[in-house]
Amino acid sequence: MRLDKFLKVSRIIKRRPIAKLVVDGGKVKLDGKVVKAAAEVKVGQILEIEYYNKYFKFEILQVPLGNVSKDKTSDLVKLIETKGLNIEINLDKDEDFFE
Repeated sequence: MRLDKFLKVSRIIKRRPIAKLVVDGGKVKLDGKVVKAAAEVKVGQILEIEYYNKYFKFEILQVPLGNVSKDKTSDLVKLIETKGLNIEINLDKDEDFFE
């Protein structure tokens, strides 16, 4: 699955065009390397996102074949680290971290 689509499906970023802008802006790393939106996501990779004053580090646990229901999105990634904010992260809610 493409990285921009994975970010949308996992609800880390709610809209794919925004995900593409963030990724192509050099703000996303997979396993420590800056990647493009078309990069393929694989289980076990470490995903880092830095955007404005927010930083998230995730481990990819599952890569779905298509869209996923809201209550299953938290099964896709495991939050490892955050910096620059003090909020509770819940991917099953309708909030967008990058509004």
